[in-house]
Amino acid sequence: MSISAINADAFVSEVLNGTQVWGIRDRDGFPTSTNASGETAMPFWSSEKRAMSIIKTVPAYSDFEPEPIPLLAFIERWLPGLRKDGLYCGLNWSGERATGYDLSPTDLLARLAAAQGNS
Repeated sequence: MSISAINADAFVSEVLNGTQVWGIRDRDGFPTSTNASGETAMPFWSSEKRAMSIIKTVPAYSDFEPEPIPLLAFIERWLPGLRKDGLYCGLNWSGERATGYDLSPTDLLARLAAAQGNS
């Protein structure tokens, strides 16, 4: 299993345990990035520590601050909004190039629901 896959799995279990998701924002809002497949994703992390790691490691994100998002708000408002806007969810991006899995909001919601059902 790749690091990206491990981080994506960790995202699901950690946000369910912590009941919040972490984004990063600056004065202009939350960032997006286009991946190699041409999909545009907004990154999210399962902990403040993970979000801070990207802020400290990736120069493009150095002016951003971590932003907590309650899990219920993420599920009820953010995921439908991201789906409507055609954006993917970047899960626990890591490393100097901020890479990881990008899932559609629908797929992420299904993973969260499946994990909740198994707990």
